[in-house]
Amino acid sequence: MKNLLIIVICFWSSTTEAIYLLYKDPKQPIGDRIKDLMSRMTLEEKIGQMTQIDRSVASNEIINKYKIGSVLSGGGSVPGKQASPFTWIDMVNDFQKGALSTRLGIPMIYGIDAVHGHSSVYKATIFPHNIGLGVTRQVLIANVAKCTACIT
Repeated sequence: MKNLLIIVICFWSSTTEAIYLLYKDPKQPIGDRIKDLMSRMTLEEKIGQMTQIDRSVASNEIINKYKIGSVLSGGGSVPGKQASPFTWIDMVNDFQKGALSTRLGIPMIYGIDAVHGHSSVYKATIFPHNIGLGVTRQVLIANVAKCTACIT
């Protein structure tokens, strides 16, 4: 019984020790963090991090398997017809779980084609192009700024 207790204590202490990873320490200089991360990455991980795929072919499993660094919703690529903001959030969070569960846990970047507003998001507010806003001579710009900054 005493031997079992010693084994359990040894196992518990070894599993509770955290491994320090310089690249995950926000208090360290960015250059040092980058060098540390790059030295840990395999060629496959570096290629995956430089790859951006379309949302339509992305999944938690694909992002994890190929170590994908970026996913894009471009040209009307949406998770479903009239998808709610919550559908978008769930989709991106699922993709992010795939990225964070890789060996290095590097978050993926999600991009959306949104020059004039999120026209791919059902019932989203869409603004005129910047030049169109400019010709209003600031009549509309202040309201657009407040809206996009979530200021009331």
